[in-house]
Amino acid sequence: MDKKKKKDETTETPDCESLENEAVQEEAAAADSAEPAVNEQEEKLAAVQKELEETRDRYLRVAAEYENYRRRSARERENLYADATAAAVSALLPVLDNLERAVAQPTADEAYMKGVDMTLKQYYECLSKLGVKEIPAQGEQFNPELHNAVMHVEMENCDDNTVVEVFQKGFIMGERVVRHAIVKVAN
Repeated sequence: MDKKKKKDETTETPDCESLENEAVQEEAAAADSAEPAVNEQEEKLAAVQKELEETRDRYLRVAAEYENYRRRSARERENLYADATAAAVSALLPVLDNLERAVAQPTADEAYMKGVDMTLKQYYECLSKLGVKEIPAQGEQFNPELHNAVMHVEMENCDDNTVVEVFQKGFIMGERVVRHAIVKVAN
């Protein structure tokens, strides 16, 4: 039986050379099957990276568009406030003109004159709080952006294009002309 056992052991135990061959064959088979898997994974990785770049690009574009929208909205709000204020001031300027005419008229009633004068001063204070200033005109050089010339007169003692008379005061709010000054200009 010993012989039989020995024989069985030798047949059951493969030799080293055959084990090496099997291992090489298994590695080759695994490499052949792993190569398509690696290529497939690389393709998936490249696709995911491309998608990530596209998503990042879209995100940056949306962020830039939002920032532009925010700035534009803020600028429009500021302009809207300035436009509304200028429109309100422009609508109230005829009242100012009438108050100035009332102050310029002679009257015997001092209390009446004082009341109109106080109202006029308060009106000017309100305008200055809104940032509205009178456009300097009398004696200034004519500026078509600020003045509206309705008359030209020949005067020897004045420089050319000098405002010699103001018919209606002009007002400016910041850089915006609320009303042009209506003037007479010397030639």
